[in-house]
Amino acid sequence: MTNVLPGPDGHLRCAWAVSAPEFPAYHDTEWGFPVVEDRRLFEKVSLEGFQSGLSWRTILVKRPAFRAAFADFDFHVVAGYDEQDVARLLGDAGIVRHRGKIEAVVNNATRALDLVEERGSLAAYFWSFEPPLDELGEPQSLTTSPSAVAMSKDLKKRGWRFVGPTTAFAFMQAMGLVNDHVQGCVTRAEVARARARFTPPAQPS
Repeated sequence: MTNVLPGPDGHLRCAWAVSAPEFPAYHDTEWGFPVVEDRRLFEKVSLEGFQSGLSWRTILVKRPAFRAAFADFDFHVVAGYDEQDVARLLGDAGIVRHRGKIEAVVNNATRALDLVEERGSLAAYFWSFEPPLDELGEPQSLTTSPSAVAMSKDLKKRGWRFVGPTTAFAFMQAMGLVNDHVQGCVTRAEVARARARFTPPAQPS
């Protein structure tokens, strides 16, 4: 199977990006571009947890409902959710109604507050796991990596849930820690240029 396929405009894209009507815009404007906004980082790590065992299309279609349900993934707000909020979310047909995953997001919001206090921002923490180039193979040839394993282990040690190595690597792909657009994809060069202009957040001394 080819790694690139033409989209509706004739430009070649990563093959997965033309497999559903919701994917091209996400692929072209979000996936792989470097992100430093803490809310977006928390949203993505949360949605990757919800994706566990499901397709990304399922989650992407439901993303507006997830944002409404979780206060636009403001972890300062979500950390204050209680059992009544969990019950409300379990009754929300717009999201994935999985108690363990819902409770994980609430738990992880509190853990995120701890990380911000320690590291200054979620961005400073997550970007500290940016992998060296020699760790990566051909684009989309990996489902995890040593850096993703290290991130997963550290998050779990800190009490985060639904953050396994595959989830961590998918998060890294999406948030730009890795440029995993395949060779020949029209967006690969755009991501490379965005990454060249990007300065990772400073690490606390």
